[in-house]
Amino acid sequence: MHRSKRSRAALVRLLSFVAILAVGTAFVGVSPARAADQPPIKVGFISSLSGYFAAPGKYMEEGLKLYLQEHNYTIAGRKIVLDIADDQGNPAVGLTQLRRLVEQDHVDVIFGPLSAAVGSAMATYLDSHKTPAVFPIVSSDDLTQRTPAAYAVRTGWTSSQTTQPLGDYSYKTLKYRKVATIAYDFSFGWESIGGSVATFQDDGGKVVKQIWTPLSTTDFSPYLSELPRDVDAIMCSFSGSQAINFMKQYKAFGLKTPLICQGNSTDESTLQTTGSAALGAVTSLQYSAALDTPTNKKFVAAYTKAYGHGPSYYGEGTYVGAMVLAGGIDALHGDISDPAAFVKAMRSVNLTNAPRGPISFDSYGNPVENVYIRKVEEVDGQLANVVIQTDHNVSQFWTYNPATFLRHPVYSRSYPPCNDCK
Repeated sequence: MHRSKRSRAALVRLLSFVAILAVGTAFVGVSPARAADQPPIKVGFISSLSGYFAAPGKYMEEGLKLYLQEHNYTIAGRKIVLDIADDQGNPAVGLTQLRRLVEQDHVDVIFGPLSAAVGSAMATYLDSHKTPAVFPIVSSDDLTQRTPAAYAVRTGWTSSQTTQPLGDYSYKTLKYRKVATIAYDFSFGWESIGGSVATFQDDGGKVVKQIWTPLSTTDFSPYLSELPRDVDAIMCSFSGSQAINFMKQYKAFGLKTPLICQGNSTDESTLQTTGSAALGAVTSLQYSAALDTPTNKKFVAAYTKAYGHGPSYYGEGTYVGAMVLAGGIDALHGDISDPAAFVKAMRSVNLTNAPRGPISFDSYGNPVENVYIRKVEEVDGQLANVVIQTDHNVSQFWTYNPATFLRHPVYSRSYPPCNDCK
């Protein structure tokens, strides 16, 4: 009798073990592949690594790589592989490189570029091929306004987002009443100057002259000679090597009128080379390497340790772009096979720990973030963009009603019209 009970108990245990083994085997058969077993995520990084924008393009690459290095080139368990392309700051070259990355190299996501003109040229292709892209630097206003790009996730700003506060600051705080402008003669120059002009004129200021310089300009003297001397300030917008040339030649020309400029004009990627010619310039941007917060200090220290120099807006921009990219991948647990879902996940990311400060996305897919009014000063023997005012949670529409704002044309060479030009 006891032997029979023991036999039955042994049989039950055996059958239970077999059942558990079968269930376990079944689960193994239907479970999704672990993230680590999936192929790497291929990121097509495209930037201006030669040409006019080579200096800031280098910083873009550094910022992206720093974030990936800090995370062992792994997000949500999947390895990240970079495929790097140089667009030379040329829209035609950029499109050729984009086609190679998408059609030949089959990247999963595009990251970049730098030039607003290149980014605008890429947007239609990305939408038609349903290729997700992170635009950490490209600032063309209409990408998140009148003609939004469905598959481009902008993590930076619009060209006018930081200059609308600057025009307002120029009138209300600096008490300027009459200005002239000088900037690039292409969309970035038009839009960034347009933002300053719009708010400055709305506040009651007068714009008496506007000068536009070709992208190929190296000698600014013909344009500098046209600047009026009887104004309170000159509004400007340049970047890269042209920012250096403009600032140096402005000083060499003997001009004393204060400069109030879009922030790229004194970006850290060119500021030390520009030297004393930049001293005193007041600019606006969503980032400054001199921003005095614990998060930014930690970022600056890590960046400086990695590359032997501090970050610029371009380096911070791609670092933050990588944070949003990672947030989207994490939200989908590494499965980015649905491009539309991937774009939606990235646009749903809210950052509280970005070096520039908190970032959220508006209903148009554009960042809402702080804008810093900065002044170039010498700090510990180095030039720095010292923050003198912070405008919190700035929208791409500033204080305007979005619907009303969008009924107007995009800022351009002729809009808003100069209200006192002769």
